[in-house]
Amino acid sequence: MKPILLQGHERSITQIKYNREGDLLFSVAKDTVTNVWYSVNGERLGTYNGHTGAVWCVDCDWDTKNVLTGSADNSCRLWDCETGKQLALLNTNSAVRTCGFDFSGNIIMFSTDKQMGYQCFLNYFDLRDPQQIEDNQPYLSIPCSEHKITSAVWGPLGEFVIAGHENGEINQFNAKTGEIQKKIKEHSRQINDIQSSVDLSMVITASKDNTAKLFDSTSLDHIKTFKTERPVNSAAISPIMDHVVMGGGQEAMEVTTTSTRIGKFEARFFHAAYEEEFGRVKGHFGPINCVAFHPDGKSYASGGEDGYTRIHYFDPQYFDFELEA
Repeated sequence: MKPILLQGHERSITQIKYNREGDLLFSVAKDTVTNVWYSVNGERLGTYNGHTGAVWCVDCDWDTKNVLTGSADNSCRLWDCETGKQLALLNTNSAVRTCGFDFSGNIIMFSTDKQMGYQCFLNYFDLRDPQQIEDNQPYLSIPCSEHKITSAVWGPLGEFVIAGHENGEINQFNAKTGEIQKKIKEHSRQINDIQSSVDLSMVITASKDNTAKLFDSTSLDHIKTFKTERPVNSAAISPIMDHVVMGGGQEAMEVTTTSTRIGKFEARFFHAAYEEEFGRVKGHFGPINCVAFHPDGKSYASGGEDGYTRIHYFDPQYFDFELEA
């Protein structure tokens, strides 16, 4: 089946996110715009306008009421999903790199960059307390003085946040006390992306060290490693099959010097148990920055440096992929 091409951004895509039902797809890019699409046909529903800098991250709560975005304009914003109205503006001292709702949708977390003399912070707000939002005072703010957080997701039951750092470390930050519960360093370079499995029991990390790795969410035990010959920008776990999809490519500054074939801009599928690659999907004209599986597992979306988001449908039992000898 022909992929659906979503053209709503003028600059490279930074993150894409499905809502829990999978009928909506949110996309953010370096052009200040947050778009929401119908995933079934690629129709654009609307935009969330307000940011003045590149938007780095987006998340949607479990009942699709609110949307959270973080941007390089030093702000994290909360939106009404249906109307596009801005509900809250949380100003920070540096760019907001990663954000997310816990499973209840009541607690949000976001991390800020280490830049302009400010260190990286991981902030927690309780949306049930309007005073926190009004005063712009999180109930918990954890300084990460050594290495900034580059990607983070909530763990099961909302008890902790799993954060990946620029030096390859993965930490578990307790959501009540802020202390580091567990710390591991399986990657040798920056972690670009962390995504959870559908039941939150596992996370997959994508790193600049040319690998993606599967971990147990609670114990952080290392389970599997998927190796490539280029940096991995994003990786996602299929909700119904033993598959993972990965996207990557070289650094953006090197892209123009290589052809699309050599640049390796395909999405790559690996078997989650055997760690073997079994398929590739072409399409993007540059590195893939983010990938996400549809919650029903029958399609996946990818966002690229070329500014396009593509939705690919397939029957997971009959993969029609180009396999390389």
